[in-house]
Amino acid sequence: MSMSIKVGDKIPDVSLKQATSNGPIDLNTSDFFKDKTTILFAIPGAFTPICSSKHLPSFVVHKQQLIDKGVDQIACISVNDPFVMQAWAENQHTKNEIAMIADGNGDLTRAFGLGMDLSALGLGYRSQRYAMIIKDGKVTRLEVEPASTCNLTSAEHFLSIL
Repeated sequence: MSMSIKVGDKIPDVSLKQATSNGPIDLNTSDFFKDKTTILFAIPGAFTPICSSKHLPSFVVHKQQLIDKGVDQIACISVNDPFVMQAWAENQHTKNEIAMIADGNGDLTRAFGLGMDLSALGLGYRSQRYAMIIKDGKVTRLEVEPASTCNLTSAEHFLSIL
């Protein structure tokens, strides 16, 4: 699948769900990314080894440093349901510091052209591992990497480029 989202593009208007401590809420991408600088990072799946041991924890640990460099919010997105994202947030002790976004149907992932079919592994349609900086709804930086690594999409990498 070829990538369709690129630097300079506006984020598509999609309805998603956000996991919160009070349960899932509706999230509209146009509203969520408006007038803010956001780091959005995507994972192939909640509770998966690299996502749980390195990717999400890097953003939890370095959130304040990223904010100090001008980031208003950090969001993690996955093709999982909001209840899984909420349970994973609790398991990872994110303390509601990272917005945990469920792209349950893969609508935003498909709009970005950043999905992958892992049906052969019994995992179905998933997101590639990527991270982007979004300023007022527009992509200003995009990093995509293989699902088995977490270098270009880590909080440490984004700290080095901000």
